[in-house]
Formats: sequence, C-alpha cells, structure tokens
Amino acid sequence: MLENRLEVILSLPNQPLQHYGNVLTSTQKGQVFRDINQTLNPVFLPNEILPPAQQLYDWLIRPAQVSLQQQNIKTLVFVLDDALRSIPMSVLYDGKQYLIEQYEVALTPGLQLLASADDTDEYKTLTGGLPAARQGFQPLHKVEAELAHINNLVPSQILINDLFSLCVLLTQIESESFSTIHLDTHGQFSSNAEDTFLLTWADKINVKDLGSVLQSKANNPIELLVLSACETAEGDNRAALGMAGVAVRSGARSTLATLWAVRDDSTALLMSEFYRNLIQEKSTKAQALRKAQLALLNNSKYNHPYYWSPFVLIGNWR
Repeated sequence: MLENRLEVILSLPNQPLQHYGNVLTSTQKGQVFRDINQTLNPVFLPNEILPPAQQLYDWLIRPAQVSLQQQNIKTLVFVLDDALRSIPMSVLYDGKQYLIEQYEVALTPGLQLLASADDTDEYKTLTGGLPAARQGFQPLHKVEAELAHINNLVPSQILINDLFSLCVLLTQIESESFSTIHLDTHGQFSSNAEDTFLLTWADKINVKDLGSVLQSKANNPIELLVLSACETAEGDNRAALGMAGVAVRSGARSTLATLWAVRDDSTALLMSEFYRNLIQEKSTKAQALRKAQLALLNNSKYNHPYYWSPFVLIGNWR
C-alpha cells in the first residue's frame, strides 16, 4: 500500500516473481476499505459486501487469475500490508464466487515459514476455556460444548473456569509435549504489548508470557495454536497480525485466530467442523478451515460473511 498505488508481487512455483499494480487515489482506497469493513456487520444484507469485495478482487487477484488457473493453484498465501490486514481475504469476490469458494486461504507475517511436522497423525491437545463471566467480560455459553466436541474427536486435556489460570496453563505447556493448544476465551489486542492479553479465571495471559512459553518449546514446537476468542488476530500498522502473529513468530508453526469479535454459537460450529476435517478427514489446516467456512457459508443462519470470514490461518497452512 503506497501513497497513490496498490502494488502486488506474485510468487508462483518454479517461476520468477511477477509484479502488477494499480494507480489509486486515497479516496478510492479509503472508500473500498470503508465499504468492506462496514458491510461485514450483520446489520447489512450479505450481498451488500459484493461490490467493494469485487473491486478489491479486481485489484489484487484478477491480474493473476489466468496464471493461477494455468498453474492449478489450490492455496493462496498473503503477506498483507497496512489496511489490507484488517480485511479477510476470503471475502474477495470475482463476480460469481467468494475467494474461499475457489481457494484455500492463509496468511503469513513474513516470507519465512516454520516447516510443518512431516506427519501429524496424533494431535495431542491442550484445551482451555472460560465460559463464566469474569473480570467484567460477558459469559461465553458455548465454550463447554466446543471443548467437549474437540475432546470427542481427539482426546484432550481440558482446563476450564477456575482451572484455566495463567499458572496452570503455562505449567502444563512447559511440562508436556502438546501438538495443539486451543484457547477459547475473551481476548484483547493492542499495539501496546502490555494491553494485549487472553482472559483467564483470575488473571490474564499477556502476549509476552505467551511468546516466552512458546519459545521455550523450540525443540518441540507447537504445531497448531487456536485462539477461539475475540479479536485475537487484529493488528495495526505497528503490530501486524496481533497475538496470532506474535505466536507464530514465537515458534507456533500455525495459528488460527479471528479478526473481530465473533459470535459464540457460530464459532462453536466452525471449530467443530474444523477439527472434524483436520482429524477425521486428514485435511491440511488450510483445507480444514476452508471446509469449515464453507459449512457456515452454506448454512442459511450463518451465511453472512460476518460469521465465517473472520477466521484466519497464520503461518504454515499444511
């Protein structure tokens, strides 16, 4: 995102980098981004997002459309800048379909990725959640059902309500080798690290604490960190992808998080579908997320992009 241009660098397998761009006024850019962010609110009809979403598709994807089809590309991985970071790429619209209906979509904070494990047949999982109202935050009524469903798919160690504390969580992570950590609680992100946290029963997990404990697992890194919470991937120009980005940089190979405060019931459904695809169907993380998002898109109750688009996969998508 430059002052009067939007520039794209495209990397395709076994080909030199490609480049294209568009001359845009600040008014043009601002209007499209405002319209997309506004219409992602469920008070607007689902189809009201289509014109600005198609405009953004025309800028970012359409110049590469033929190349992507010729290469039979299945997954698009974005390294986003500036205001693009707050927009879910899954909602880009080609005139007939959303991007998520055509491709698996992932994000990365930079060009370097941590390699995924060669084979993750066993997802040893630690889950933590806070269904109760605590510290001025509203209750999350679907947390227990969400964690129970995950436990049915993959045996998990569950920390809930008063067992979900900073001390217990960090002790468990340090003492055992979990491939997956799933945290279902309120979260807040700020460009100030001191104000960035996940809520626990009586305290908060600061982003620095999370980064430190993940770095301590460098010899046996977390394969997947799921932040099933509020606004845990939201960032700004100084702090790109929020807590999720910090988690990836700290050593988690992949992080699944959300761009805005999400509904409790739709999140529980999406997470159930995600784990079912991941565990039972042996899908990659990006495939599992795409299938889960499509399940909500094809559900008349949750087909608005507000419900299915905020979930983003950051880091390794395999």
